[in-house]
Order: sequence, then structure tokens, then C-alpha cells
Amino acid sequence: HVMRGSMLFSALIALASAEPSLYFKEQFEDGDSWTTRWVESSHRSDYGEFVLTPGKFYGDPEKDKGLQTSQDARFYSSSARFEPFSNQGKTLVIQFTVKHEQNIDCGGGYIKLFPADLDQADMHGDSKYNIMFGPDICGPGTKKVHVIINYKGKNHLINKDVRCKDDEYTHLYTLILNPDNTYEVKIDNKKVESGSLEEDWDILPPKKVKDPEAVKPDDWDERERVEDPEDKKPEDWDRPENIADPDAKKPEDWDNEMDGEWEPPMVSNPDYKGEWKPRKIDNPDYKGKWVHPEIDNPEYSADSEIYRFDSIGVIGLDLWQVKSGTIFDNFLITDDATLAEEVGNETWGQTKDPEKKMKVSQEEQERKKLEAEEMGRKEQTKDEPEDEEEEEKEEELEDLEEETGAEEEEEETDSIKDEL
Repeated sequence: HVMRGSMLFSALIALASAEPSLYFKEQFEDGDSWTTRWVESSHRSDYGEFVLTPGKFYGDPEKDKGLQTSQDARFYSSSARFEPFSNQGKTLVIQFTVKHEQNIDCGGGYIKLFPADLDQADMHGDSKYNIMFGPDICGPGTKKVHVIINYKGKNHLINKDVRCKDDEYTHLYTLILNPDNTYEVKIDNKKVESGSLEEDWDILPPKKVKDPEAVKPDDWDERERVEDPEDKKPEDWDRPENIADPDAKKPEDWDNEMDGEWEPPMVSNPDYKGEWKPRKIDNPDYKGKWVHPEIDNPEYSADSEIYRFDSIGVIGLDLWQVKSGTIFDNFLITDDATLAEEVGNETWGQTKDPEKKMKVSQEEQERKKLEAEEMGRKEQTKDEPEDEEEEEKEEELEDLEEETGAEEEEEETDSIKDEL
């Protein structure tokens, strides 16, 4: 009985440890109460204002409500705190949705994960963070997903180019850091990049460096082919490039005294062979390209915990936007990638198709409205000549009446003169 009880207790402990941890979840489901959880920085006095809205088009008017940037050409700085934790020995998953419904031209759509000691009221662009993750767009040249990791106080950018979505719909961004120093980036619950933290970032010094003592030997021959020393130039090789035209005849009316001594024009020599060069043969002394020998880098030290952060306690939106309108929603921080995928399917997955349908419907209505306006303009233009013709006829009639009146006055004047 004691053994059976011990086994049951161990099973319960294992089950408890297998339960996913939900460190932070924000879906803005309680109206304006979000303002009690999110703190706007006062580091600057001109930060842009976040507003709660589902936007111009959406899949669900309530579920799709999120924080939207509302003022153009502004910095934004707002953050939310949660119970601090360390991801040592555990997977770290960061997930959220972004919708650039304004067809963004230049601006950030990323989040920052901060240590718990962040002063939220003073958060700004230089505040120390653990991770920066999410899309960044600026013109046609910059459309990438930032994955920046802070290691021992220094921020390191990923060496790979991870392309972000640049349309006007909502997209789900997920970053997974594993305790074996591997990572995965997902967009819309599909893997777009993965690999090793050590290999895909310049976080650690290189394992190998060039041996400073090694020098290429003076007699090291890197020429694959050389001139054949046995090859000799043929005796009849040298011919002039141009010769006098053998078919040219001196004109009969040529006067040497007047025209000077006649010389035939020059033409290309068909026997000209160009500059002679000895043929090439394989170099018997060729040793291949000299490769600088490498040695173990004395500055390199392996670290099996690049992924680890001792303190994670604040998530923040600290960014700049030229054209406002981006909506952030469905924030999730957990240690379970499967849970994150399920939450993504339950949120973004449920509303993405209705959102697209509403957008297409709005565009169709706008198209019909523009067509109707265009038809109205054409009808108005068509009616204008008729109106002008009527005005011209009225003017002609008025002129005719004036002329008739003048003639009648003249006749009356003439008759009065006759009577006198």
C-alpha cells in the first residue's frame, strides 16, 4: 500500500508539472478595463494614443477588439505587467496578432519582453529588454520579422531574413525558444523559420579563429595553369595588323604635285594572328589554394543557456509609426507551444475568414458607390450641352425681341415726324 501510494503521489506530481503555465493572456474582453492593466509611459509628452477597437473590418466586433495606434507620425509606449518568472529549463512561447489595416507605409508591429524591474512609467526606446519580436515595415525595402535577443546586456539581431506579412489583414505571430537553444518562428500557425540560437545569431564568439602564427610559405604555388616553357613562337607569326590594299589603284587624275604622293588605303591583314602567347598547361607545382589554418578561439565559451532569462515580467509596445491604424490583440505568453497553437486557432483562426469576407464586401460596396458616382457625372455631362443650347435659344429670342422693339420705336418716331 505504501508503494502504491508513493507511485500515485509521483504520478500526480508528474501530471502537475506537465500542466502548461500561462504567464500572460490579454484579449481585451472587458471593455475599457484594459486601461487599469496597461501603463502608458510618460518618458515623452507626445506619445501617440492607443484606442480599443476592432477596426474598420473584422471577423467579430467583440473578439477582434484590440489596441490600435490612432495618431500619425508618433511614438507609442505602453506596457502590461504580470507575475515575474524565469524560463530556465522551460520552453518560452510569445504570441500575438497584428493587423495593419491602414496599409502601413513605415512603422513597427512588434512587442518587447522586459525584465520585471522595468519602470513602466519611464519605458522608452533605450529601456533594457529581453526579447523584441514581431513585424517591422518601412517602404518596399524593409518587410521583416525582428527576432532580437538580449545576451549579457547586448542586443543581437537574427542573421536570417524572416519576411513578414504586409497586407491589411490580421496575422498571428509566434516565437518559440526551447531549452536546448533552438527556436522557431511561426506566422499564422505555420513555421517560417527555425534553427539554433548559437548558429543564427552572433551571440557567442566564433568557435574557431585564424591562427595568427600561420603564414603562407613563400614557395606556395596557387596557379592551376602555367605557360608551357617548351612552346615557341612560329617564325612566320609576326605579321602587320594592317596592310596596303592590294586592289587599290591610283586614280588617273591624281596629280602628285597638287595631291602629294599617292598611297594606297590600308586594310585589315587577313594573315594577322594577333599577339602570340604560349599555350597553357597544368602547373606541375600547383598546391591548391592556401587555406589559413584555424585554431580554437580562446575567447569562445560554450553556453547551453543562451535561451534563458532570469526575470521576465513586462510586455510592452514601444514603437514608431508614420501612418497609424495598426491593431494589436491576442497576447499570450506560455511555456507550451501546443497550447499557443490551440489559442491561435480559437482566436485568429476563428475570425480570419469572416474578417476577409467583410473587407471584400466593403470593397465591393465602395466599388459600386464609385461606379454610381461616375455614372452620375457622365449623365450630368451629357445634360450640359442641352442646357447650353436652351440658354443660347433664350438669348437669341431675347435679342430678337429687343430688335423688334427697337424697330417699332423707330416706326412710331417716323410717324410722329410725318404728323408734324
